Amino acid sequence: MDFLTIAKTRQSCRSYDENRPVEEEKLQAVLEAVRLAPSACNGQPYRLTVCRGETAKAVAAATTGVGLNKFAKQAPILIVISEESYVKSAALGAKLKGNDYRSLDIGIAAAYLTAEAAAQGLGSCILGWFDDEKIRKLCDLKSPVRLVITLGYAAEGEKLREKKRKTVEQLFFEK
Repeated sequence: MDFLTIAKTRQSCRSYDENRPVEEEKLQAVLEAVRLAPSACNGQPYRLTVCRGETAKAVAAATTGVGLNKFAKQAPILIVISEESYVKSAALGAKLKGNDYRSLDIGIAAAYLTAEAAAQGLGSCILGWFDDEKIRKLCDLKSPVRLVITLGYAAEGEKLREKKRKTVEQLFFEK
């Protein structure tokens, strides 16, 4: 599958097949894509914690609230992305330029993860609503949790939704 096809067909999965586990080789391909993702000064200022079984269920419970993310409990795998320290050169650049490179790098890692998941035939959803303290305790993390990503096979009947995006004219400009 080429990248543009992935971009056109990848969507946030809201219904998972709870009875279909993710094959280890597919999970490893997804994780390898993250390992290869670009980051400021190649520092990779993040840590991924792969949660399965009861830990995944507990992390999923920590992502629900005010009616959000109910589907997370169906996903066989939840991947917690926590923020780690900069490498020295990226820390210096961040300070001098006033940029938060860690957030950018985590976003790139999440994009690579979800794109490779789609290439592997898996569904995924990036969750930004979660209880940081609970997830840190569950995953034995000292650093802040920045994203949680659900991963698994879409349930039968999960249809491709129409993408609602800005037009080319709204997004791209030349000077």
